[in-house]
Amino acid sequence: MRGKTVIITGANTGIGKATATELAKQGARVFFACRSRAKTMHVIEALKRETGNQELHFLELDLADLSQVKAAAKAWLATNERLDVLINNAGLVRIRTLTAQGYEMTFGVNHLGHMLLTLLLEPALMKATPSRVVTVASRAHERTKQPIDYADLQNPLDSFSGFPEYMRSKLANMLFSFALARRWKDRVNVYAVHPGVIASEIWRAAPTPLRQIAMLFMRTPEEGARASLHCATSEAAGKETGLYYDEDGSRRPASKLALDEAAQEQLWSWSMEKLSSFL
Repeated sequence: MRGKTVIITGANTGIGKATATELAKQGARVFFACRSRAKTMHVIEALKRETGNQELHFLELDLADLSQVKAAAKAWLATNERLDVLINNAGLVRIRTLTAQGYEMTFGVNHLGHMLLTLLLEPALMKATPSRVVTVASRAHERTKQPIDYADLQNPLDSFSGFPEYMRSKLANMLFSFALARRWKDRVNVYAVHPGVIASEIWRAAPTPLRQIAMLFMRTPEEGARASLHCATSEAAGKETGLYYDEDGSRRPASKLALDEAAQEQLWSWSMEKLSSFL
């Protein structure tokens, strides 16, 4: 990955940090797209010492505020750099509030913020053709049996666990990836991955009893980074697009609903309407 430029959202913890660490070791120029400069710079400085790679940088990004997403993308594009790989990694579950623009927080961050960032960074991704976009989805989308209720997306989270909203957001990740792959075919390779069920800060707001029990069966962030790293770096993945990968980097079948092209286009149209003033 020497000579390649990568942006990773949520790169200061969990799977994002594990992914950034390996890419830094491989010589990539990595931008850590995160909310907190203080928390992120601490990680960056530690990784510089650990890997010897000095090309690790902070990019301020708050996916819960579309205005800030636009500002972050504008600031990065002003560098006039090419972008070889974008990894849409950041995620959350069970945050009982709305985004700055009034969307249910899990959906707003996991899908809307990432979709806007991806589309705004299109010029840099096209400059690096064939570039790659990796979105960390989840097999949780496979448990979602009903289409997305778009009328419900501006209501705060109402389930106890937050998992129904999380599954909905992961379905959106899948639908978006497949729709994007069609639109950017032959220019940008697009992937969705299931990292496994990982012990990371994404579960910090989950109910304590559920979190404590689930953590006993979860994999490490380093194990969870394997699928993202496969799609970001492997020669084999460079010949593929519009596919879904399991935690070990093998292809995984997506749900019937995720593969529904009409559902993909419905999400795209709805999202573009909501994002239009920021594009």
